[in-house]
Amino acid sequence: MRDKNRELLDAAIAFHGHTCPGLMIGYRAALIALRELGIRRAQDEELVAIVENDACGVDAIQVLTGCTFGKGNLIFRDWGKQVFTFGRRNDGRVLRLALRYETRHPPQTEGLTEEERRSARIEYLLSAPDDDLYDVRWINQPLPEPARLFKTVRCSQCGEGVSESRA
Repeated sequence: MRDKNRELLDAAIAFHGHTCPGLMIGYRAALIALRELGIRRAQDEELVAIVENDACGVDAIQVLTGCTFGKGNLIFRDWGKQVFTFGRRNDGRVLRLALRYETRHPPQTEGLTEEERRSARIEYLLSAPDDDLYDVRWINQPLPEPARLFKTVRCSQCGEGVSESRA
């Protein structure tokens, strides 16, 4: 593993709290997206990530791409799929990565203990060719609008502050 990629992986692990197959799924997706889009980690909203799950891999997406809920460039769609869509705001190019179902059971794991299978899956997710892991394709899909700031107003029922757009 190249030194820069090792640094990125270590940062994702530190953010997430442990190493697991799910984190590797997001890590590899983010590496592919950054390379294919020819973009670096987002400082603002120049890159958008749309994630279709709320699993471990999303932590790696945040760390590597700089897409976060706070900046409004991480969009969560609760569809329960290991699918990640990334887009560049400057030209509207959008890349969709769908984890291949077959990656759930990497080759040569029969007869291994649960811990050995977990380690083998992590190693597989780190080393397998991109095409073995993901269906990667460019799609024609508009990106969500950039984040908007809304005034905070008092909730008429509970008295707490609430975004005007949600009141």
